[in-house]
Amino acid sequence: MPKFVISYVKYVDYISTKVGRIAMYTIFLMIAVLLLGAITRNILNMPLSWTVEMAQFIITGYYIMGGAYSMQLREHVRMDLLYDNWSETTKAKVDVCTNFFLLFYLITLFIGSISSTMYAIEYGQRNFSQWNPSMIPIKIIMVIGIFIMILQTISMFFKDLAKAKGTPIS
Repeated sequence: MPKFVISYVKYVDYISTKVGRIAMYTIFLMIAVLLLGAITRNILNMPLSWTVEMAQFIITGYYIMGGAYSMQLREHVRMDLLYDNWSETTKAKVDVCTNFFLLFYLITLFIGSISSTMYAIEYGQRNFSQWNPSMIPIKIIMVIGIFIMILQTISMFFKDLAKAKGTPIS
């Protein structure tokens, strides 16, 4: 593989790892928010209207920002009915082909997320709830997370292509 491809793979994998590991810890933030909501509602008898919705936003950021790291570790959901029985080279060849479908899907999501974020910014979109939070931050997180997943998909394509040719990139 050319040197720029190897550099790209290493750089994108580094970014995916760092973002994914930071995202891993947001689960504790979500637990803290839900615990606060439970304590204020059940013990202090002062229910907070924003805790469940904030937990939903946090978990959305958690899985969107952790998506690329999950892909990098190959820990995402996969139909293993046939795949598990194949050799590593065959798996790599199949993954090279399926990466195009994933890339098409992610690019479509990315275009939609940009459009949705621009709408949220232009019209000051807020969620229709008692708390009424701005949707802009979660939409920006969505755009960033999907973009990182696109970069990681391209990295996975190069790694699978190299593995299929018999010269894997570490």
